[in-house]
Amino acid sequence: QVQLVESGGGLVQAGGSLRLSCAASGRTFSNYAMAWFRQAPGKEREFVAAINWSGGRTSYADSVKGRFTISRDNAKNTVYLQMNSLKPEDTAVYFCAADRAYYGSRVSDYAFWGQGTQVTVSS
Repeated sequence: QVQLVESGGGLVQAGGSLRLSCAASGRTFSNYAMAWFRQAPGKEREFVAAINWSGGRTSYADSVKGRFTISRDNAKNTVYLQMNSLKPEDTAVYFCAADRAYYGSRVSDYAFWGQGTQVTVSS
């Protein structure tokens, strides 16, 4: 069992930056692929970014490429999402997720989820 807790959400103006953190506990963090998803009101949860167990491979949704960066610090059992050049359409609840398998882009790829943190981008 892995428990995930997101933090770092808040309100930011368009064009600004924000860094989300996800702290993991309960299992060996370094062996898990990690990902960020987001869900806006009335919409399905969508993939944002993923990173493999070592941090050497990453993937991003087309909508955030060049603006967001996922990273991890296994010594701190934490994964990060650095969000730059934020847009109003980035407004959503952001969730971190973990799985011992492939760093996929589907909700069904991940077995463990955090409770989410709200990100609101004003225009």
